Amino acid sequence: MATNYIHPLSVEGLGESLLVDFQEVMVGKNVHVVPNGNNWQVKPEGSSTPTSTHRTQQAAADAGRRLAQQNQSELVIHRPNGQIRDKDSFGKDPMPPKDSKH
Repeated sequence: MATNYIHPLSVEGLGESLLVDFQEVMVGKNVHVVPNGNNWQVKPEGSSTPTSTHRTQQAAADAGRRLAQQNQSELVIHRPNGQIRDKDSFGKDPMPPKDSKH
């Protein structure tokens, strides 16, 4: 069962705060960056509730990356049309693929 925490988050350069709903995410659960109207959300796989909402895809990807690293899971970034744009794994794979991005 996930525990929710509401926390004000300062958005750099905008001088405003957003309410961010942080959830305890199980280790290994993939983290998705998905479009939502004019914003981008970070959602653990299988959850209908986002952990955070951002104005840009980059900000959401950065937040999702931190969450995926913390939980040793995969980050899945979607395009505005919902298709998968990119994936990045932060799990402990005994035979990881050769990653040309890093």
